[in-house]
Amino acid sequence: MDEIGAETVPRRCPGHARVARALGTAIVAGRYPEGDVLPGEPVLLARFGVSRTVLREAMKTLSGKGMLEARTRVGTRVRERAAWNLFDRDVLAWTIEGGIDRRFLRDLAEIRLAVEPAAASLAAERRTTADLDRLDASVAAMRAAPGLDPAFAEADLAFHLALADASGNVFMHSVGAVTEAALDVLFRLSRPTDPRAHAVSWRAHAAIAAAIRARDPAAAARATEAVVRDGLRNSEAAVERAPPPPYPTVSPPCARRSPE
Repeated sequence: MDEIGAETVPRRCPGHARVARALGTAIVAGRYPEGDVLPGEPVLLARFGVSRTVLREAMKTLSGKGMLEARTRVGTRVRERAAWNLFDRDVLAWTIEGGIDRRFLRDLAEIRLAVEPAAASLAAERRTTADLDRLDASVAAMRAAPGLDPAFAEADLAFHLALADASGNVFMHSVGAVTEAALDVLFRLSRPTDPRAHAVSWRAHAAIAAAIRARDPAAAARATEAVVRDGLRNSEAAVERAPPPPYPTVSPPCARRSPE
């Protein structure tokens, strides 16, 4: 396996999922640039050691994610990045594994700013006792974990997922779920490194929870926007200091078929 790197795909994954993930990560990493035609079927069959049925299922998976396009007498071409379904958890995870740059951070922050303050505002109107308990538990876990402890990042992620759920809006829940892989990596890279920054972070999240508990939509939205903007600044600094990719993600290692 040369440029594709299929040996990194766990053997417990089904054959087509292993092939899809190997090709998908190679595409995201630029080893097959936009517009390139993939090697022909005989080459890929020999490279992966799978059946024609398995290979075609993998190609169908990647086509469903917007990454490939089959053309008669031309072959299977890598589509332009704008066509990729970046809200697909696999595509997002592969993108993160390949490395995060300032544009990725900006784009992620913009979608979070468009969604999370609105989710917090709705949560202030619709939250249940169970929602408040989840938010408070996440804040408590953030406070208890030193910033460099992975438990801090886990609690931070749990807070934002609980916030999306508390909105009572299924679309916001879905956005939170698909950005989970990205937030997991960013929160682990940018968790606070000193006691003061640690306190600032958990207290900022506590302010969101307090506004939601008080049923104050405007305050909840403002507090959430402040957390997202602060997170962008911390993430940019953290990515500059971070070791080179690949970055591990919470996404399952096996590629899944996109809904058609």
